Amino acid sequence: MRVGVLALQGDFGLHAKALEKCGVEAVEVRKPTELDAVDGLVIPGGESTTLLKLIDAWDFVPAIEKFHRAGKPLFGTCAGLIILAREVEGPRQFSLGLIDVTVERNAYGRQRESFEAAGVARLDGVDTRIEMFFIRAPRIRRVGPDVHVLAEHGGEPVMARYGSVLVATFHPELTDSTVIHRYFCDMVGQARIAA
Repeated sequence: MRVGVLALQGDFGLHAKALEKCGVEAVEVRKPTELDAVDGLVIPGGESTTLLKLIDAWDFVPAIEKFHRAGKPLFGTCAGLIILAREVEGPRQFSLGLIDVTVERNAYGRQRESFEAAGVARLDGVDTRIEMFFIRAPRIRRVGPDVHVLAEHGGEPVMARYGSVLVATFHPELTDSTVIHRYFCDMVGQARIAA
């Protein structure tokens, strides 16, 4: 199984290491055509405005939309969530609209307000302890009726899933735990079987 990590900007290297710990081949994706060779894609955190400019410059939008239509799983963390959301506020900006959530950019504050928290995620019906690093993180302000909230912090959703799209406001790649990456790899494996 090969899982891609969009390697245009952000902390893609740490995501690749986490995926490799899960026993899958991690592939750094820098061109839209490289999506054909992977079974799932992680869109990492970083700076969403810069990431959007690079996605547009490299013509990734139609390729990611095609990838999604094929049922291949996507996992967006922090800025990756912003890219995948239906609506973006603070300020408004283009997004792919692949998961019915509204997000507010940098809503947890600036870099110096970054923090770590522990929580519980409901993964495959099992409560699982997770660590969360919030770095200039977005907030999920609205969740659509068909979106499943998998984890909360302070009463607000911080991890959610809609079909083949998984998103998190925090950075799971910064922890020693691979539980969230394993969950995504399971999504990718199930999608391969169903294809």
